[in-house]
Amino acid sequence: MQLDDEAVESFANQTNLSIQRRIFTKFRAFLEWFSVIGVALTVAIVIRVFLLQQFYISGPSMETTMFSDNRVLVNKLAYRIGEIDRGDVIVFDRAIPNGNEIQHDDLIKRVIALGGETISISKCVVFIDGVELAEPYLPKRDTELAVPADRCSTVDMEPIKIEPDEIFLMGDNRPQSFDSRMFGPIKKDLV
Repeated sequence: MQLDDEAVESFANQTNLSIQRRIFTKFRAFLEWFSVIGVALTVAIVIRVFLLQQFYISGPSMETTMFSDNRVLVNKLAYRIGEIDRGDVIVFDRAIPNGNEIQHDDLIKRVIALGGETISISKCVVFIDGVELAEPYLPKRDTELAVPADRCSTVDMEPIKIEPDEIFLMGDNRPQSFDSRMFGPIKKDLV
């Protein structure tokens, strides 16, 4: 059986079209995957930079609320569009001079006093503007017995007036917390 030249040419053209379609289909699939991955990476970067950030808790300063090795997700917009309230648990940037460099350390603490308020501490009890602060997030104290010094570790603190752009922070585990009792109030814009 003989094939005429037209049939051979038609077969060759169909084969070329089939190959071109397969190449185009594979290229299109590659572009679709590339687009999906690109959009996913862009969304992840936007979320990481502007919306949420994960922090790792190291140390006992917030026990019994949070424990060492816990991870927390922090909403970065919360205090850009809303106000800081007493009792909020916040993460802030603490700049620590280290020779000629400044080392940055993220700390997590609870907001105890707000700008314009006066804070004092007497016998492990926090007072805001002369009124005892209710702290339901702390373990209950035995009111009949004095709190042992090693459990309190809070030296009485004379009244301090907090500036309008500052907040006073403390860890929930007061004996083992490095907080505003040591380094003073912090500026709100560090939150």
